[in-house]
Amino acid sequence: MSTSAWGLLALFLIVLLAAAWPLGIWLARISAGNLPGWMQKTEAPLYRLAGTAADRSMGWAHYAFALLAFNALGVLVVYLLQRWQAFLPLNPAGMAAVTPDSAFNTAISFVSNTNWQGYGGESTMSYFTQMLALAVQNFLSAATGIAVVFALFRGFAARSTGVIGNFWVDITRITAWVLLPLSIVFAVFLVGQGVVQNFDAYKEVTTLEVNQTATQTLAMGPVASQEAIKMIGTNGGGFFNANSAHPFENPNALTNFLQMLAIFLIPAALCFAFGREVGDIRQGWAVLVAMTVIFVVAVIAITPAEQAGNPLLSPLGVDQTSSALQNGGNMEGKEARFGINASTLFATITTAASCGAVNSMHDSYTPLGGMVPIVLMQLGEVVFGGVGSGLYGMLVFAILAVFIAGLMIGRTPEYLGKKIEVHEMKLTSIAILVTPILVLAGTAIAVMAGAGRAGIANPGPHGFSEILYALSSAANNNGSAFAGLSANTPFYNTLLGIAMWLGRFGVIVPVLAIAGALASKKRLPVTAGTMPTHGPLFVFLLIGTVLLVGLLNYVPALALGPVVEHLMLWPSA
Repeated sequence: MSTSAWGLLALFLIVLLAAAWPLGIWLARISAGNLPGWMQKTEAPLYRLAGTAADRSMGWAHYAFALLAFNALGVLVVYLLQRWQAFLPLNPAGMAAVTPDSAFNTAISFVSNTNWQGYGGESTMSYFTQMLALAVQNFLSAATGIAVVFALFRGFAARSTGVIGNFWVDITRITAWVLLPLSIVFAVFLVGQGVVQNFDAYKEVTTLEVNQTATQTLAMGPVASQEAIKMIGTNGGGFFNANSAHPFENPNALTNFLQMLAIFLIPAALCFAFGREVGDIRQGWAVLVAMTVIFVVAVIAITPAEQAGNPLLSPLGVDQTSSALQNGGNMEGKEARFGINASTLFATITTAASCGAVNSMHDSYTPLGGMVPIVLMQLGEVVFGGVGSGLYGMLVFAILAVFIAGLMIGRTPEYLGKKIEVHEMKLTSIAILVTPILVLAGTAIAVMAGAGRAGIANPGPHGFSEILYALSSAANNNGSAFAGLSANTPFYNTLLGIAMWLGRFGVIVPVLAIAGALASKKRLPVTAGTMPTHGPLFVFLLIGTVLLVGLLNYVPALALGPVVEHLMLWPSA
């Protein structure tokens, strides 16, 4: 990596930690219900209207039922708004109703915090649909993920209570006191930097071509408001088809940096909140360090792969060397405004987190460069991950890590004073195995089905990589795409919709069950035989567990795609 790449990475991590620390304190207060009086008074009418109360806690089954019912209703609302958008207001471009299969896919996509998009936003969705359906779900799906990790916090912190909080209270407080304020501030900043925020009709403008007079249609809309929650909530759904490569979404290097920061902000802050909630800030630091180590290694892998360039272009006389006049390396599919360093860092961040925002075309990356985003998603989106989902996924791996350590030393495994027994390990196994099954089975179905193979733009190993990327993205609720797969078909809309729903809620339910089981247990005191879970040994054990258990399932599939493609591109490697 170049000096500038190292400098950008270091600056990003420093600013991230500085911003995440105070936010983590606030998140811990919200999780514990330690709010100022005026906030509690503001909330109270909402709880009375919903027939609940701030001090009324739920068992895990009740919590899970409320969560599933709420999100199922969200799917229905988003689906109907898409199907009826031709008759609804704020549709200056006259967008027709979205097709049933695309509406089904999009509804599940936004409710599951995946935001996979098989459509072009500026040519498919009205302003009304963008705001009331998609932007609203950006808030609610993000709040759902944070609510689940709050429930898991309480499971570790509880002392034989058996309850994990109130879903309706959690989702209200997270939305009102975390997501909304952050989004307003970020949206105002984006508007100040040139991001579009209006309800104007699309504009016809004359281009600056010398030899002919040409016009171009410029899409308008309430972009900044959706862009803010898209990043802060790790949703990733772009207002425009080009997503964060579009200058109306991402005008300059400063907005690009802050968008990357916004993606990781809440996931990093939740690590600090976790440490405070369980009474030992070192536990949060241990998880954060494990995430950061894997993230830095991923950046170190992807950036040199793209700086190396494409060997097939050299015989054609293409100069791929880095100089004062050009970025050098493999610039195909990347924004000239950002170059390789900012593009690869963005790609790593958005696939490490459960965010589908992109500022470059991942389909145009080199085989090894493109494999890094795939691997980060296949790990379960636990390297920072989505808001809430990344941390509860990493804590599931932490439970597995202490179980493995307990087997090696012949002691009953404990994590944060809670015994990890057979019941918890069964639930942990389910939570970890859901996404690999969906990815591998879904990929197998797609490559065997004629409708699946029809969507491949590039036959051979790269075509297989396109399908593997799509299923990895959908099942792990990322939402980014290789862009070379024609996925807006009834086959892929249905297959990926099912993968997104099961990948989201097939993990959430066992996690909530783990939280309930832990909440029913006594908290054991630390003894001389207790394995420390805050030191370097545990950090490396956790990293090893994530890599071995999370990635090993995918090695054969990766060998058939990116690895084979790399050997074809670099035969002497």
